[in-house]
Amino acid sequence: MSLFDWFANRQKSVQNSQQRPEREIADGLWIKCEACGALTYTKDLQANQMVCLECGYHMKISGNERIQHLIDSNTWMAINEKIRGTDPLKFRDRKAYSDRLEEYQRKTGLLDSVQTGIGNIEAEPVALGVMDFQFMGGSMGSVVGEKLTRLIEQATKERLPVVIICASGGARMQEGMLSLMQMAKISGALECHREAKLLYIPVLTHPTTGGVTASFAMLGDIIIAEPKATIGFAGRRVIEQTVREKLPENFQTSEYLLAHGFIDIIVPRTQLKKTLAQLIRLHKIHPAPPTSTESLEAGPYCHLPFQAEQHNSITNDNKIQTMPQN
Repeated sequence: MSLFDWFANRQKSVQNSQQRPEREIADGLWIKCEACGALTYTKDLQANQMVCLECGYHMKISGNERIQHLIDSNTWMAINEKIRGTDPLKFRDRKAYSDRLEEYQRKTGLLDSVQTGIGNIEAEPVALGVMDFQFMGGSMGSVVGEKLTRLIEQATKERLPVVIICASGGARMQEGMLSLMQMAKISGALECHREAKLLYIPVLTHPTTGGVTASFAMLGDIIIAEPKATIGFAGRRVIEQTVREKLPENFQTSEYLLAHGFIDIIVPRTQLKKTLAQLIRLHKIHPAPPTSTESLEAGPYCHLPFQAEQHNSITNDNKIQTMPQN
């Protein structure tokens, strides 16, 4: 075959390939992993809680999906769901803060970046707060602080463990100092919860940064994180410019924080519900059995001096009568 014939055949094959219609793939039928590039059937990925079947990469999911994954069916009861944000500072950047709130409310169907409620995790009642990164990056404003504080206070009153799923870029700058005040308010409610000897478990997901990390995300009795989640306060570039040093490649990841003692355990999303249920059962407070009078009298300490103290009794005429010592 001459060189001219070879080029002619090649041009003809290119024309045929261009005329061949491409196979159409329905939107949403397949999802490409951001980490390894593997294509996975959407239904298989959803059945695995949006964790890549090839490399284990944890994709971002909504707050509603997290509630569905963790809470037993027909046990979720949302609380304080009507609280919505306002614009106390009349803040405006490219658009007014009030308009931005309405925009995200239309997009996500949420009033703000957190959902709170009471439900069961494997039949164990729990107070659950779930932050949603889809709503303004999960930023913490006055509504987030108020809803989480009310959730913790109700859990303290009803003696329930608290679990908060953290996903946030930090405090909401459009609310200025009011957003920073929420750090202290939530932390104060958690201190009352701790004094009541009740369990609090934060679950750190990708990303958990800023004022959320600097407050309630790091105040847990047991701190859980998802694999390869970004967790920190300031950004990597800001820290490097401040300390003038090159940071490790895995800096501010779950694995780095676990190795340096900032978190307690890394749990894959598919094992999170089972792990939370086990921890709640392990730390459940069981009431002490009542002690009978007979057991005190027959106990090993009945010979001690305080057993011979004088005791008071009420006579028939309602006067206190002193009982003599034996």
